Amino acid sequence: MGLCLLSAWVYSQTITQTLRGRIIDNESHAPLAFVNLGVFADSVLIKGTESDSNGYFKLTQIPLGRLTVKATYLGYLPIVINDVIVNSGKETILTIEMEESTNTLKEVVVKAISKDKANNEMAVVSARLFSVEETNRYAGSRSDPGRMASSYAGVQGSDDSRNDIIIRGNSPLGVLWRIEGVDVPNPNHFATPGTTGGGVSILNSKVLANSDFLTGAFTAEYGNTISGVFDIKFRNGNNEKHEFTGQLGFLGTEITAEGPISRENKSSYLVAYRYSTLKLFESFKIKIGTDAVPNYQDISFKLNFPSKKGNFSVFGIGGLSKIAILVSTYTKPTEEIYGEKDKDQYYATNIGMIGLSKSYVFNQNTYSKFTLSYQKDQVNSEDFKVFRDSSYKVDSLVRKLGYNFLNGRLTANFELTKKYSANLTLKAGVIANRLDYDLKDSTYNEISYHFIHRLDYTGNTWLIQPFAQAKYKFSDKFSINGGLHGQYLSLNNSQSLEPRAGFRWNFKPDQSLSGGIGAHSQMQPYYIYYYHLPVINNNAIVLHNKELNFTRSNHYVLSYDLALKNNSRIKIETYFMHLYDVPVTKKPSAYSILNEGATFNRFFPDSLVNNGSGTNYGFEFTLEKFFSSSYYFLFTASLYDSKYTGSDGIERNTAFNGKYAVNLLAGKDFKLNKSGNALLTTGFKISRAGGLRYTPVDVNASKKAGEIVEMDSLRNTKQFKDYFRVDFKLGIKINTKHLTHEIAFDLVNVLDTRNILSLVYINDPSHPGSNPIQEEYQLGFLPLFYYKIDF
Repeated sequence: MGLCLLSAWVYSQTITQTLRGRIIDNESHAPLAFVNLGVFADSVLIKGTESDSNGYFKLTQIPLGRLTVKATYLGYLPIVINDVIVNSGKETILTIEMEESTNTLKEVVVKAISKDKANNEMAVVSARLFSVEETNRYAGSRSDPGRMASSYAGVQGSDDSRNDIIIRGNSPLGVLWRIEGVDVPNPNHFATPGTTGGGVSILNSKVLANSDFLTGAFTAEYGNTISGVFDIKFRNGNNEKHEFTGQLGFLGTEITAEGPISRENKSSYLVAYRYSTLKLFESFKIKIGTDAVPNYQDISFKLNFPSKKGNFSVFGIGGLSKIAILVSTYTKPTEEIYGEKDKDQYYATNIGMIGLSKSYVFNQNTYSKFTLSYQKDQVNSEDFKVFRDSSYKVDSLVRKLGYNFLNGRLTANFELTKKYSANLTLKAGVIANRLDYDLKDSTYNEISYHFIHRLDYTGNTWLIQPFAQAKYKFSDKFSINGGLHGQYLSLNNSQSLEPRAGFRWNFKPDQSLSGGIGAHSQMQPYYIYYYHLPVINNNAIVLHNKELNFTRSNHYVLSYDLALKNNSRIKIETYFMHLYDVPVTKKPSAYSILNEGATFNRFFPDSLVNNGSGTNYGFEFTLEKFFSSSYYFLFTASLYDSKYTGSDGIERNTAFNGKYAVNLLAGKDFKLNKSGNALLTTGFKISRAGGLRYTPVDVNASKKAGEIVEMDSLRNTKQFKDYFRVDFKLGIKINTKHLTHEIAFDLVNVLDTRNILSLVYINDPSHPGSNPIQEEYQLGFLPLFYYKIDF
């Protein structure tokens, strides 16, 4: 390898690559023929062409580097796409979506396409484009979409061990993940039932296309969420040339392959597989927050078959993960951010999803898409309580907990888009989910010396979501949209009808104002419906939470956007959310489901009713320079307040009310030779956020119970110290004639800051007088590296 890299360093021959793709209407998805296209480097035209009768274009012998693509077409708004990366190892393939102009007879000015503008044309507020390139560029993101999103305004990411997304003070339980039009409850390894995050994302960034990330006032097609939406898209594989990517790193070994199935029909395949045991960490004695070694593997794929009138695709993801946390092997109290301190835990999660999608373009103005998918996920866990003597030696192991959740989901999603004119577009559809459950859960009662069943249910239910939305453009400067989303859960006949509306006004060429309002609702974490109180003397099982209704939220958002020179912008958003019908305990207490997701554990409160409420409001500021002139930066600041009211009628801080979050990211590329075929990439991220709230512990009651017992009346009255972390990334990219080499180091928490994760109960029999309530810290310094080759 050393000789290969050395030869690459001195390689100075001019290397070129192919840039190609397709141009379509952004609403009807109809191909646009004979669009004029130009490729520029530093404002100098390199080469031009026009799309063919099916919207395809191809440019060969394009020099490497970051280029600009301009497209113009009569009757459509011209666009400029900056920061198009061309490497030697793989062809660059673009899908360009153009917006029809309402001023078809007037000359329009060519404008740069907003780098953060969402793919969804009806999403006018609290929405931004999620760029795959950003996942690879941002320091500390670990190529994880969830962790990368923590850099955005309004998003709090102050948990090093998981990638849960906390948006505007909401619980991460409120986030919706959607993959290729299919709602996926939790696309992560080591996922806790009912949550939306995990330790490692199953989503491989090498198969992702530019996607949408929404933080409020969603359009009508999104439902069953009150917090945020991550609408993930898979890209198509190269349909002309077989290409491969190999990567070796601390977080795993992976290979990606893509290429044509039939060049004549332009069909393609794309598949990525990753395997990791993290054994390298053990070899180098690097702490990853646990002495256990997580094992996981995952696969993502897409087969694409285009036609003149539409497209057919097959896609899917799969992931297997397991971990054994054996505290019985410890000879002294040990830091362990995963699992509990007095239990051996065996934990495994599996997920698989496959889908079929058929889109059809009836004509230039009408487009339909039908998606059918099936997914299965399983979570299995066993806990054994560890009893020790006064010398800290293991005295006995007692089985404490065992559960096995097996869930299935059959999804059908149909949508129809109709452009009545350049001014008016209508989109309507329905999402139908059949939810299958096989839930078993038992816990050991140390007083009665019996296992108690908490869950023992096999059955199914339906979640149906029809929607309709329309967009009307009064001009190219002002547009409005409105719609309705319906939601019905057959389990208990819960119903919701949710109006949504938004507007966007470009009142000056470089300034815009937008706003949105909407009603939103979400079903409860699935296992809560089927939980029953302990059964004594074989009495009948009563599902006491079965009748719980949806949690509901009203969103109000106002946004101002200012485009600056040098590919920069300022964005300011303010918002207010009113949450109601929130599950709280029937008996007066401080409990609310709005606090769930702050810890790893599942929650089993007593009987719940929809009598709780909450409010979130805040202000967000973004100053961003998109990558150009070899550098970028992003500064985001969020000030917010997040409160809730439990069944005791007292308003309190939610667990996620840190009050503020600030992020600063920046990076720059340096050419290592005259041809620019070798680059040094650098970047850093500085994050600071208010600490999570926590509840004072009753120490004496905790000692009796052998676990933490919180003072309910003082819920969330304390706050951990502020979270602070600095990450740094350094990499080298080398383009040879047919290969692209990349080696990078991602130094997470480079200052080794000790951020608090939670309070834990640690009983040390060798020191009986010591305080068993201790602070548990998050990850320390974590150096990661990878070597990647494209060919």
